[in-house]
Amino acid sequence: MTTTAYERAQRIGQEAVRTAILDEAIALLTGEGPGALTVRRIATEAGCSTKVIYTLFSGKDGLVEALWVEGFARFARALGRVPSGPDPIVNLMTMGVAYREYAHAEPSYYKIMFENAIPGFTPSAEARKVAMAAFTLLESTCAAAVETGALAGDPREIADQIWMAVHGAVSLELSGFFDRARADVLFPELCRSMARSFAPPRPPER
Repeated sequence: MTTTAYERAQRIGQEAVRTAILDEAIALLTGEGPGALTVRRIATEAGCSTKVIYTLFSGKDGLVEALWVEGFARFARALGRVPSGPDPIVNLMTMGVAYREYAHAEPSYYKIMFENAIPGFTPSAEARKVAMAAFTLLESTCAAAVETGALAGDPREIADQIWMAVHGAVSLELSGFFDRARADVLFPELCRSMARSFAPPRPPER
């Protein structure tokens, strides 16, 4: 007898139920677009009652926001797995690679996070705080590089500019303006160029 995603998740616990419903919702969004994201349709696909979705997410708007927050939570975990070595510039480069790898691994969540995949959705102030917490990892890495003298400037300013550059490159790639092979060549050089642009000035030659 085939069991539903909801029934399988029930055996594990409420967090698993929540994740199973989000997985069904993201699959619907990917396969059929935002119009498919109705409480009844998601409940049908997940194999649960609509009451479960209202209980966990307070309805469709809450579920959509949960998808947005889940995307950033996965993003933070991806960045958090970047090993921290003795060279702060290498750490920064590796974080840029992790950003790009996340976008390729979770394109549907990436679109929810950054590309307005669900028209009309506006995250709450609380959700934005959760989302921005992911970028403290990038800022901390920049701060470590400044502290060692590998970079010069305000860590927040450096982090924001790196984020803008990396995000632009990844979005262009995902939109098809650069194929994967070409981006494999260009992206590391972009990261190196950004690091060089914040390098401390060399002392004047005598």
